Amino acid sequence: MSDFDRAETARRAGVDEAYVGRLVELGILKPGSGDRFSSGDIRRARLVEAIENSGVPLEGLAEVLSRGEGTLAFMDDPTYERFSALSSETFAELSERTGIPMELLVVMRESVGSAQPEPHDLVREDEMRIVPSLELQVAESFNRIAIERMLRVTGESMRRIAEQEVEWWTSQVQAPLLARGVKLGDLGVATLDIASRMQVPLTEALDAIMRAQEAHAWQANIIESIEQVVAEAGLYSRVARPPAMCFLDITGYTRLTQERGDAAAAELADDLARLVKRASVQRGGRAIKWLGDGVMFHFPDPGLGVVAALDMVEGVVDAGLPPAHVGLHAGPVLLQEGDYYGQTVNIASRIAEYARPGEVLVSDTVVAAAEGAGAAFTEIGPVELKGVGGPLRLHSAHRAPA
Repeated sequence: MSDFDRAETARRAGVDEAYVGRLVELGILKPGSGDRFSSGDIRRARLVEAIENSGVPLEGLAEVLSRGEGTLAFMDDPTYERFSALSSETFAELSERTGIPMELLVVMRESVGSAQPEPHDLVREDEMRIVPSLELQVAESFNRIAIERMLRVTGESMRRIAEQEVEWWTSQVQAPLLARGVKLGDLGVATLDIASRMQVPLTEALDAIMRAQEAHAWQANIIESIEQVVAEAGLYSRVARPPAMCFLDITGYTRLTQERGDAAAAELADDLARLVKRASVQRGGRAIKWLGDGVMFHFPDPGLGVVAALDMVEGVVDAGLPPAHVGLHAGPVLLQEGDYYGQTVNIASRIAEYARPGEVLVSDTVVAAAEGAGAAFTEIGPVELKGVGGPLRLHSAHRAPA
């Protein structure tokens, strides 16, 4: 349906009217009767501008489209409504209307993967769906820094999911079509059917995973709160255990990838990811980030962290991967934007660097907090670690006798 005149089309696409006119002259946009344009035309205009900004000349694009060697007709499909148009409200106007500080609206724009806006820039329609949440948090006097962190972590997590989605789509949908002789320029239309059928199930799957992860996190928070209430009533004695940070590194990873290439490195990373995630989750831990040749974990219970580390080191060998070496240290940590910081993290990393292939090394604080976890320790003495002031007493972990 052609609902918009040329001025409104230009405004919603974020371009000027002259640009819309140029696209019409080139045949890239084809208005309906009365010089009216559709939502698909708005999305096409935004996409074409991005294509031109990437270095592709408009004339070249128009020639390819006119020859039938490519098409942008797929942008009419509702599947592509995620290519959002601009609203009629600027960031400054939105801030004044809602009371949301401009600084928060800037972070909102950055969280969706776009550059920092100016106050006079128009807010996108998809960003408007984020505004009610921010408005409520501001009204409830949530700390601005906490709101910003939530936006940044959510944005970064969604970016990683979206990039993986593109890789999955390219390898599982586009590549087979190309192998069957579909032309590259026709992929948009050729994939419309499966794209439209996948949209709802994929969205529901993402929502289900998110809700399941929320359930785990909320349950842990509920349990901690109840433990505290019962303890304060004198009916339960909480065992104070500092969390443990754990670093697992693969021995010779860089040399291996240089010898076998990127494909082998990717396969190794996938194998390692499956193994260590399973082992850490089973022991109440969580993989925080991947570091090229290793992984950083957080374990609320240091003892279970040690057992998980032993599981992982053994599992790596059983899977035929290069041997791993692990370091753990327990102590206070700072959580910021989904990542952990502080001296505890730094020391755990240094311990992992000192460990030999197949070895799990831990600090005194881990040993003290690991009683009854099913691990035993052999002291290897005080050790000087790079970047750590003074010697640190380390222990080699192994399975406790049955």
